[in-house]
Amino acid sequence: MARRTVEKILVIKLSALGDFVLALAAMKKIRQAHPKAHISLLTTPPFEGLAKASPYFNAVFTDGRPEGFPQWMALRRRLRSAAYTLVYDLQTSAHSNRIFQILRPHPPAWSGIAFGCSLPHRNPLRNQMHTLERQADQLMYAGAWPDAPTAPGTAPPPDLSWVLAAAPGERPPAGGVKPKPYVMFVPGGSAHRPEKRWPVEKYGELARILYSRGLDIVIIGGPQEASLAQAIQRQVPRSRDLTGRTDFARIAVLGAKAALAIGNDTGPLHLAAAAGAPTVVLFSGASDPALSAPRGRVAVLQADKLSELAVAKVAQAAAALLPSA
Repeated sequence: MARRTVEKILVIKLSALGDFVLALAAMKKIRQAHPKAHISLLTTPPFEGLAKASPYFNAVFTDGRPEGFPQWMALRRRLRSAAYTLVYDLQTSAHSNRIFQILRPHPPAWSGIAFGCSLPHRNPLRNQMHTLERQADQLMYAGAWPDAPTAPGTAPPPDLSWVLAAAPGERPPAGGVKPKPYVMFVPGGSAHRPEKRWPVEKYGELARILYSRGLDIVIIGGPQEASLAQAIQRQVPRSRDLTGRTDFARIAVLGAKAALAIGNDTGPLHLAAAAGAPTVVLFSGASDPALSAPRGRVAVLQADKLSELAVAKVAQAAAALLPSA
């Protein structure tokens, strides 16, 4: 009996967390379009755990950002020896274009915008589309999603049900006392983009308002953002500081169980929103929510300078999303 050939596919998505979360929607569609294929992901170390936990990939490689000539050549050898028949480039950057170029003169079929690729995403409006619609459109051009919804606001959001299904069940409350509903705060963000952060003292004022309404405050972020949590705790001492103590899967679980998530336009907030948290996301003039805002039960607030965004306005948006509102 002839041995059946298994289709070998590579997906490229390197960063950043918010973009990676949004790309999970396209990754799901790629798996649905190729249910029996061996699909690998080329990414970077921060996303290894989340990608391996997903049902979309058979293998995950984290050498997607080589440094120096020897690492580039090692990546080239590995990709060539893998003999991929098809690549979905969801990064569509100068870097992923370079990956395509090092595979010449006989690169695999390639969906993306790399110069000379066989399945180019030629929509001239691609850079004006939200990430979800843009990647749906890319998959439509590649033939993987013939009826892809590409009108603004129509592409489905990421599906994180697989993260929640693997989460441990809740324990009965100690002494029969049910914990209070909580609001997840995400006050941090990229260190080199301070203009994308709402001032921490305003988070503290908002925490005081929400705590007075019977809500607990849970603060997440990286270990370098512990000082932000401490500043909020000075206003609400009973706030829970989880900075530096949550991986991506845990953030998703916290988001799924939160009464509300509030934060800057940063990756962990995208995770919480994708997991189902009603979300208030704060944008400065440095980013365009029409291109990258999370989807779901989401209120987008924007000010040219976030320092000018009033606490009362954020509190009003929060109240409108809370179940008791």
